[in-house]
Amino acid sequence: MGFFKRSKKKQRDSMVELLIRQAEFTHQGLQLLQSYTRDPQPETAQQLRSVEKDADEVRRMLIDELNRNFITPLDREDIFALSRAVDDVVDYADTTLDEMVLLGIEPTPFLERMASLLTDAAAEIHKGVLRLQDRPSVANEHAMRAKALENRVERIYREAIADLFSRPRDLDHVVEMLKLREIYRHLSNAADRGDEAANVIADIVVKKV
Repeated sequence: MGFFKRSKKKQRDSMVELLIRQAEFTHQGLQLLQSYTRDPQPETAQQLRSVEKDADEVRRMLIDELNRNFITPLDREDIFALSRAVDDVVDYADTTLDEMVLLGIEPTPFLERMASLLTDAAAEIHKGVLRLQDRPSVANEHAMRAKALENRVERIYREAIADLFSRPRDLDHVVEMLKLREIYRHLSNAADRGDEAANVIADIVVKKV
């Protein structure tokens, strides 16, 4: 069922529909980042920029809904926090890829592993948001899976940093290290924001059950 067809559902559900759409775009963005780490093509970078803009537009629509409606299907603060965290994840994916292109950074095995785990976590967050209203206990299971994946990203991040600083050779290599550290940090930040999204989903479930 298409997004605009789904929007015909009762008005009180429109914010959840927008959250679902936002989480879907975030998952698409992470899939594109993962694809780039495996095969760095300029077209992939452009596609990710487009997805990030689409996600921003959905968030703007959601905030407008929040501002115009007194009654919301979930707590207003939870809707805003979940939307912001999900948006931050796709933003970090976009800036990661953008800086890889600008700084001339080639994908590394660490980047590929982190992007793969973040893609899986984004899928779990999307499923969690999808099940928030009708199956809150299932939504919570997806949130817990997302948190576990995020923890794995952080472990790989620490491994990547340790590997990076264990073998400096010359000034050029130090510059390369500093560039890569920034890229790794972006993905670590994406993991942090994904963890926050999972926490908000869990908080919503506690209030519903």
